[in-house]
Amino acid sequence: MIIIPAVDIMNHGVVQLVGGVPETELFSLPDPLEVAKGWELKGAPALHIVDLDAAFGKNDNTDTICKIASSCTVPIQAGGGISEEEKVSRLISAGIQRVIIGTRGIMETDWLESLTERYPGRIILALDVKDGNIAIKGWRETAPISLDQIFDRISDMPLAAVLNTNINVEGQGKGIDTDAATDFISRCPHPVISSGGVSSVEDIQLLEEAGAMAAVVGVAIYKEVLRPWEWKTPWIFSASSSV
Repeated sequence: MIIIPAVDIMNHGVVQLVGGVPETELFSLPDPLEVAKGWELKGAPALHIVDLDAAFGKNDNTDTICKIASSCTVPIQAGGGISEEEKVSRLISAGIQRVIIGTRGIMETDWLESLTERYPGRIILALDVKDGNIAIKGWRETAPISLDQIFDRISDMPLAAVLNTNINVEGQGKGIDTDAATDFISRCPHPVISSGGVSSVEDIQLLEEAGAMAAVVGVAIYKEVLRPWEWKTPWIFSASSSV
């Protein structure tokens, strides 16, 4: 299982929020490109970039994300407020390997299906969960659809993966919700990228054993609670061997 550093962009800088709530920044770094290049230089196998401004409907950092894509050589998955195919096309043309779709994909699964057919293996669906419900519109609203319903609708789509962020533990550094993560991974019909609360090797081991294909990590690596670049196999975790 690979470990992917999160690069969350807001107000032209990189931030980490608690539970996705604005004005709860744990820290702010001024240059997203410098941060992204820094993780690449430390050996990160991929980058996870989210445009928080676009997710909150306040701004758009597509130019910055495209600049990062042209400057970095590792695969990048990027999302945040993406609701038009034109933007998907622009990101892919700029070198983004996988585009993360949230609210519109959940609310309009026909549109999502057409998008996955046009870009097979290039679309990740974000199913972010709070209190067992799917959160949409920058995590500010609850979707009128259950996880079981959305799993059924996406089961045959050529998605690259499903991104599952547990909002209840996001940004708190207290560890993952093991039961919730395991339940989601076991029920999801696609490979799962897990996010939210990952703050120890034990968390990563539990996610790998549950079957996650990757883990997105933010606060724990920025604060160097986790230092995967120092592992024997940098940024790759295997429960069968010591890190």
